[in-house]
Amino acid sequence: MTNNKYTRFFNNCVLTVCSLFCVVQTVRHGFPYQPTALAFDPVQKILAIGSRSGGVRILGRPGVDCYCQHESGAAVLQLQFLINEGALVSACADDTLHLWNLRQRRPAVLHSLKFNRERITFCHLPFQSKWLYVGTERGNTHIVNIESFILSGYVIMWNKAIELSTKTHPGPVVHLSDSPKDEGKLLIGFESGTIVQWDLRAKKVDFRIYYDEAIHSVSWHHEGKQFMCSHSDGSLTLWNLRNTTKPFQVTFPHGKIQKDGRKESCKPILKVEYKTSRSSEPFIIFSGGLSYDKAGRRPTLTIMHGKAITVLEMDHPIVEFMVLCETPYNNEVQEPYAVVVLLEKDLIVVDLTQSNFPVFENPYPMDVHESPVTCTAYFADCPPDIIPILYSIGAKHKKTGYSQKEWPIGGGTWTLAKTCVSNYQHHRNHLYYLPASKGGDTGDDDPFAVQMVSWCPQSRIFCVVGISAHIILYRFSKYDANTQIVSLEVRLQCETEDVISPSETENNPCFSETGPHSPQPHHQHASSPRGGTPEGMKDSCLKVKERSVRVPPGYQAELVVQLLWVDGEPPQQITSVDINSAYGLLAFGNCNGLAVVDYLQKTILLCMSTLDLYGSSDPYQRLTRSPRRNRQSTSGSTHTHRQEYLKGPGRKLSLPTDLKTDLESRENSFSRSRSSSVSSIDRDTKEAITTLQFGESFARKNDLIPTPCLWVGTSLGVVLLIPMSIPTDQEERMEESVTMGPGGAVLMLKGSVLRFGFLDCVGTLIQSPYEVWKDPNAPEDPDRPRRRKLVHFSPSSSQDTCGEGHLAVVCSERQAKVFLMPSQSCLFVHNITESSFVLRADIVSVCNSVCLTCFCANGHVMTLSLPSLRPLMDVNYLPLTDMRIALYLSSPTEIQRITYSQEMCDNLQEMLGELFTPIETPEAQNRGFLKGFFGGNTNTFDREELFGEAAAGKASRSLAQHIPGQAGMEGMKVAASGVVGDLARARIALDERGQRLGELEERTALMMTSAEVFSKHAHEIMLKCKDKKWYQL
Repeated sequence: MTNNKYTRFFNNCVLTVCSLFCVVQTVRHGFPYQPTALAFDPVQKILAIGSRSGGVRILGRPGVDCYCQHESGAAVLQLQFLINEGALVSACADDTLHLWNLRQRRPAVLHSLKFNRERITFCHLPFQSKWLYVGTERGNTHIVNIESFILSGYVIMWNKAIELSTKTHPGPVVHLSDSPKDEGKLLIGFESGTIVQWDLRAKKVDFRIYYDEAIHSVSWHHEGKQFMCSHSDGSLTLWNLRNTTKPFQVTFPHGKIQKDGRKESCKPILKVEYKTSRSSEPFIIFSGGLSYDKAGRRPTLTIMHGKAITVLEMDHPIVEFMVLCETPYNNEVQEPYAVVVLLEKDLIVVDLTQSNFPVFENPYPMDVHESPVTCTAYFADCPPDIIPILYSIGAKHKKTGYSQKEWPIGGGTWTLAKTCVSNYQHHRNHLYYLPASKGGDTGDDDPFAVQMVSWCPQSRIFCVVGISAHIILYRFSKYDANTQIVSLEVRLQCETEDVISPSETENNPCFSETGPHSPQPHHQHASSPRGGTPEGMKDSCLKVKERSVRVPPGYQAELVVQLLWVDGEPPQQITSVDINSAYGLLAFGNCNGLAVVDYLQKTILLCMSTLDLYGSSDPYQRLTRSPRRNRQSTSGSTHTHRQEYLKGPGRKLSLPTDLKTDLESRENSFSRSRSSSVSSIDRDTKEAITTLQFGESFARKNDLIPTPCLWVGTSLGVVLLIPMSIPTDQEERMEESVTMGPGGAVLMLKGSVLRFGFLDCVGTLIQSPYEVWKDPNAPEDPDRPRRRKLVHFSPSSSQDTCGEGHLAVVCSERQAKVFLMPSQSCLFVHNITESSFVLRADIVSVCNSVCLTCFCANGHVMTLSLPSLRPLMDVNYLPLTDMRIALYLSSPTEIQRITYSQEMCDNLQEMLGELFTPIETPEAQNRGFLKGFFGGNTNTFDREELFGEAAAGKASRSLAQHIPGQAGMEGMKVAASGVVGDLARARIALDERGQRLGELEERTALMMTSAEVFSKHAHEIMLKCKDKKWYQL
């Protein structure tokens, strides 16, 4: 079939699929970055975490995880659940209150209230109340109607709360709470140490407390007769309402008495919780309060239970904590069972029902930031059995000492409909979070930092590339084993001052003998890592254990490949890597050249510079170096380094300037011509290997059948094909060596090559061959010898219908091309961008179609049809930094996943969990006759009567501005449409009923008419026969 026929064929096959694409955020993994607030719904059992960037993370049972974002991006100061109502109130640093609707899978803002003249400092929402108390920095207390989100005219001014004789301002409001004994009493705490109980009915003060130390928090006893305060001097004061002139008790939990008899100074107690229990002594839980005697102490959470004091040390500063209780009513015995501790970089839940206070095992994936993240990789369409196996192996490595009880945050539901199960399994994936090292913070020269990964899900072979120019190959096993890790050392360094002619490589098609420009391979086993090292060559950065090691089940290291130092200079970092389990080969490259390793035989097959890979097919005429430039000047120029910062928490990596895949070289590459008519290129210009891929292809134009090949892409836009000869028999494969040599095809593009892909002649994606996984440490069966099972996807399977060959898709920084192999003719070409460059590209399947997806440096996500390369979508999505159905590091501790498939967007609502579950609110306990008789019963009052517009009037319009939310408008539309639909259905039912009644009325009228006619005829007959005798009838 000719090229024109191919073009017409695929142009006719292209469908208008622009409606199949839509960029939408799906889920977010990791710990909320810079958390600021915490809230818990004791009935729904869901948790909310606010962050400094304006995000709100809502968590329930595992699988129920929702992320919301305030449009303003202001920090979240406080969160308040409308308990068992499916709503959440958030107070932000821009002095705005927001009401979130949680009764939908995607929470949205219903109302917003912006304060104009005062700053919000504290909020309190009583249980089963629609009136929210809002304290401000000026010391005033306002009241907001939750249903309408409008301010009430009822205001508690600070000058009315304090005595007239007081000359100083009490400070901002730091606490608000209603009395458990009487809801009509509001306790107001000011920062200066002043506490006021305000009678809401009488609009006056019941009592005032003036204390010398600043107040941070207040907590009531459930009977409403006592409350406890935490202060800035590390003290706790207990106040009795019978006598408010002085505290009933003052304690310094961590304050020691010094020799002079004075208490040592302590840190502030930022929060205290006072909770009661029927079966034991009350719990007093607080954060802070340690003495200043020792510097560098860890943050602590103290639990006082009777006479026992337990201090729990935390790894990170405490942001907020909250005690979880059995009842939502504040006037009942609380019965605490757990305490949630929100740290700056972690979330901990402590079990209070056990004396040793163990922590619950966190089921959420929140340890992404355990060490600085340097690499993320996303793998889709994994085998269905891989994830359960990984979970089962991970369960064996769990730490001991956790609480055996069920995770207490178990709200929401997460069930997938039958229609979505297959879709979810089709997009089943596994996400690797690769830390820099096992430690916490890492230095600038951490040799263990992970740079990139390569994983074969089918064979479960995992390959990790480190920043120290080393590669570690892992195999997966369900059994532990004693193994000795093999080490291979490679000298991948070019002699840049040597000059060669093309004739020197023409007679060297195979690489059994290396030319003067080829890097020299040097390898040995771990038993002698130093032996045989040439003079002037430094050992590798990392040392591999020389003895056998015991490895647990899971991924077990098998091979380490390290690039050696040359002349005291470190090796260049690895820029690309690919592994193929069917071939048993590992390929990697950097700005110096390419190396191929046979990991089955533990040998190095190829180690050559990029220039030598061309042989006589070099499309550039490279100038030789000036003889006046010596080794010293070369060494000084080629090893100039600059600092590049990876987007991560405190992570800084040093990358070489001559690496052509960084952003600076990509920008500079725009001015360099990529055409084959380039007259000359300086020999100092290093050509980096930017991408590699193994596959079945045609290396030469005259090839008749596809053979194993290695596709090599460089930073100068050149594509090289290296054919390979691999023994097919298993025994021969382990004994005979794999041969590979140059002389393959050379293709050209603009910009650095980023991605390869292969399609058959009808446009179906061809997968790379792989080996089916078999446990290497499983007991051998003598009746069934272990043999490798290979799966090949040959492009020759469709030759009978569409002719010979296959299609090769190549994408670079600026261009995409589709080549017909083996003729190497270009069928389609598309210039992706002229003003920017492509950062990531991938070939994906969407709705049974194949497309090329690209992400550019200017934030645009584009999809192109394959193989015709027609634009299907172009959306500006600037936050994205890594591509594949797709994910990006949204913060140093969070990874955001997005989808650009409309099908996934349509099914997303069913895949997300339900935050709100209809649950009946528990009934309040009956306190009994005696408690009610002696005044122990709670006094209720009608807040609507006090705070409503009829009694309190309207608030000043300049004080706050009501902003209807988008969800509120949509909700109104939905509600309106629902009401209209109900009215329409009722009208139809009435019409049907009226019609039936009309028919019944007509039938009744007919019967009445018939009866009247019958009566008339009967009367006529009666009159006619009235005077006649019987015998005259």
